[in-house]
Amino acid sequence: MTDQFNNQNGYGQPGQPIPPAQGYQQPGYQHSYTQPVVDAQSPRKTSSGRTFGTAFAGAALACVIAFGGFTVYQNVTGTPSGSNVTLGASTNTEIQAQSTDDTLPEAVAQKCLPSVAAIDVYTAQASTDMFGRSTSSSGALTESSLGSGVVLSEDGYIVTNNHVVAGADALKVTVGGEEYDADVVGTDESSDIAVIKLRNASGLTPIEIGDSDNLTIGEWVMSIGSPFGLEQSVATGIVSATSRSQIMSNSESSGSDGYGYGYGRSSSQSGGYTIYPNMIQTDAAINPGNSGGALVDSNGKLIGINTLITSYSGNYSGVGFAIPVNYAVNIAQQIIEGKTPTHAQLGVSLSTVNSQNAKRYGLKVDSGAYISAVNSGSGAAEAGLEEGDIVTKFDGNSVSSASDLMLDVRSKNPGDKVTLEVNRNGDTKQIEVTLGSDESSQSAATQQNSGSSSSEMLNRLLNNSGSSSKNDAA
Repeated sequence: MTDQFNNQNGYGQPGQPIPPAQGYQQPGYQHSYTQPVVDAQSPRKTSSGRTFGTAFAGAALACVIAFGGFTVYQNVTGTPSGSNVTLGASTNTEIQAQSTDDTLPEAVAQKCLPSVAAIDVYTAQASTDMFGRSTSSSGALTESSLGSGVVLSEDGYIVTNNHVVAGADALKVTVGGEEYDADVVGTDESSDIAVIKLRNASGLTPIEIGDSDNLTIGEWVMSIGSPFGLEQSVATGIVSATSRSQIMSNSESSGSDGYGYGYGRSSSQSGGYTIYPNMIQTDAAINPGNSGGALVDSNGKLIGINTLITSYSGNYSGVGFAIPVNYAVNIAQQIIEGKTPTHAQLGVSLSTVNSQNAKRYGLKVDSGAYISAVNSGSGAAEAGLEEGDIVTKFDGNSVSSASDLMLDVRSKNPGDKVTLEVNRNGDTKQIEVTLGSDESSQSAATQQNSGSSSSEMLNRLLNNSGSSSKNDAA
């Protein structure tokens, strides 16, 4: 799925820009990020009109993370394309404990701590002139940020967040009490997933991989990582909710916290979007430095990659989010195999319908995703979707905006069949669509931009031509 936007605010309307949403500011606080707003009553997603202003745990202490397009180190380890790497532990063990208040946390921690790494990020120190402008790099490396990662293989493949390693010039990773140099194998900025590889590593303890599709709200979980640089830290809680989805604008998430906990340099930040479908919400403590770390269940199996928090202060406030392991490991597997990560794609350009533009343009419904164009040869075209259709439901779930539909599509896999309810000139139709893949556009963008800056690369990936007049696309 690719994204194109119809105005500078990121949410398009047919022919009419939407004024930027006003970020909520907490009285008495001074922060450099938009105040977090989460719709706790909506387990499915937040609306397009809300700003999901978050502090990335491990990326920013008092701001939303700047996403960096990190492509410099891709495939530097020499891993052959299509190599078969077994991810996760080869055996499964069950933890026996008397109660969650007694031995369970101890048993889970003992099992999982050897599989969680601390990642220190180093960047080249830049020289500046008398006006503060960057002139050149001195070659000296300075520790600029840190985060966490999860061991997937005995020879040192580790999954983490893209925003942890974005902009890095060198990586030092501590796992099992040993420090290693590491390289970035590849990243998927739009999913905030990255894979790194430890140099000369062997005999590591890969984590056991669980199933994030069968979680129960209220079940016991543990978060593991390096909050504030405190390696090998654990915290317990429960699954507070599932299916928390959000699109975040990278340009909205810029800033600096001054502490360097997993914060990507703003210079490496692209102008694109990161899409988080079906995140796990938890009250297990997630703080700056936990990004990329593990969320595990009562059997010590990985169910999520800790990624976000929402907070007035930028620190733990009881609401954290993890990328589901099924989604994260699928992306990681593609990266390790030397592939460009791909995602489901509908093949349309979209704008958001609301009551204001519905009245202005005489639309038959006042909410939904307006199809402004259909890509030739796409699943949408083959299913008979037409320009002017307004999508109001996706597999029975209401669609109130272009962002809703984009998140719905991203939650699926290429080849999945979905049913869309559309309004066509006042008539309601049910249309079944087989979702395609964004493989061709992703690969083309990578090849065309191997020497380009990260922002240029993502702009081309998203079919942004530098114009402020764009549509969303799914």
